[in-house]
Amino acid sequence: MPLHGQNLLGGERSAGRPTWKAWAPAQGKEVEPPFVDAGLAEADRAMELAAAAFPAYRRHPRIPDFLEAIGKEIVNLGNDLLERASLETALPIDRLTGERARTVNQLNMFAALVREGSWVDARIDRAIPDRKPLPKPDLRRMRVAIGPVVVFGASNFPLAFSVAGGDTASALAAGCPVVVKANKAHPGTSELVGEAIRKAAADTGMPAGVFSLIQGGNRELGARLVKHPAAKAVGFTGSLAGGKALFDAAAARPEPIPVYAEMGSVNPLFLLPGALAERGEAIAEGLKGSVTMGQGQFCTKPGVVLAADGPGLPAFTAKLNALMGAQPGGTLLHKGIHSSYEAGTKEVGALAKAAAKGVDPAPTQVRAAVFETDAATFLKEKRLREEVFGPMTLVVKCGSLDDLLKAARAMEGNLTATLHGTSKDLADFAPLVSLLETKVGRLVFNGFPTGVEVCPSMTHGGPWPATSDAHFTSVGTAAIERWARPLSWQNFPQEALPAELKNENARNIWRLVDGQLSKDSLK
Repeated sequence: MPLHGQNLLGGERSAGRPTWKAWAPAQGKEVEPPFVDAGLAEADRAMELAAAAFPAYRRHPRIPDFLEAIGKEIVNLGNDLLERASLETALPIDRLTGERARTVNQLNMFAALVREGSWVDARIDRAIPDRKPLPKPDLRRMRVAIGPVVVFGASNFPLAFSVAGGDTASALAAGCPVVVKANKAHPGTSELVGEAIRKAAADTGMPAGVFSLIQGGNRELGARLVKHPAAKAVGFTGSLAGGKALFDAAAARPEPIPVYAEMGSVNPLFLLPGALAERGEAIAEGLKGSVTMGQGQFCTKPGVVLAADGPGLPAFTAKLNALMGAQPGGTLLHKGIHSSYEAGTKEVGALAKAAAKGVDPAPTQVRAAVFETDAATFLKEKRLREEVFGPMTLVVKCGSLDDLLKAARAMEGNLTATLHGTSKDLADFAPLVSLLETKVGRLVFNGFPTGVEVCPSMTHGGPWPATSDAHFTSVGTAAIERWARPLSWQNFPQEALPAELKNENARNIWRLVDGQLSKDSLK
């Protein structure tokens, strides 16, 4: 499909004067075609279209069909999509093929969730008119869509966390129109997926404003979308600075709205004595793979390794350093990430010992790195507890449980924490496990945090600054809860109630009736 470089406003293209081109990081040059920066008028128009679409879309019976159609249209793009994404991100085709499958599977997962219907959390408490001293009213409650959602695409997942990624899929599933602000790192990829969504919307009879795609890197443009009165929530994956700016803008509105931002995370990995003694070198091999996977550009990369001092530690560090020292150079997603990684490793290198550096990179690449420090320095230097996005990790040697506890306590919120240990380690270090439960959204045992399973029990979130709201997840079926709010109907006649709350359970969903889960219809 030839690229046109225009913005997609509902069912139409918004033309203008092309002003910029995508960057091919592996080639170190701009690539065709030129793209049109959206203006504030286009941002306003996209939000107005979304607001107009919301009444018809929020309870549309074909939402599951729409989500499945998006997945089919993405697959129909074939190699054109994969090749463009690889050109714009330097990610290999095999990785992008897997990411495309994940994107389609997410869409189908939410389609199945909405088709089954129980996600609305229907609750019915029937009236007791003769209750003393006051009668009990008939109350019925369920989740309802909140309204238009603004989604900011991520740079490191051009498909699964971008235009048709988890934020968009879950918001559309909830009944919310979506306006996507494309990531400037992969505009052609975004356009191809945006056109797939637009075609799916037309084919399934969705209102035109259910989806819009805005291109451009102007910060004022993003703020305009967030501040528009029609916007009711925001989804974001990116840097702490970017997420906080959106959070502040949303909080300063006359009507504040929630921002569900995934931001920075160092994902500490704790090596306990029993595991180090039993399999320290094997852990080093797995850790190297986790740190360098995708050139370290995963939000769940283990960026800090806190190791309990013991007989297995020297073998572990020697193996890790040898493996990382042999790691070839790698190309990062775009120039901004490249520059940030070089600056970050330089800052860490001024505070900690450089234990290993990878093979000399080509001009467009960076080299992997391992740094080492002790617990006292780690506690003293805040920069060592902050994320460096890319193929780097820091090993912190801790002499005691108390050192590990102090280090863990000093760290901010994270998406994950990982423990490598034995059953005895878990018992001996129980206070550490308990502390980590308060710091992260997912605890991993004897594994590695990279690789986020898309399933109902996944939590991809965590306390600030990992995310702006630790109550929710951006991955898995529970992600839909961000885009809905509870609404109660009191003493309404049957004919005026939503189907999910009527006495007859026509949709055959699970409901909490007078405190008991049931699929039965009521008399």
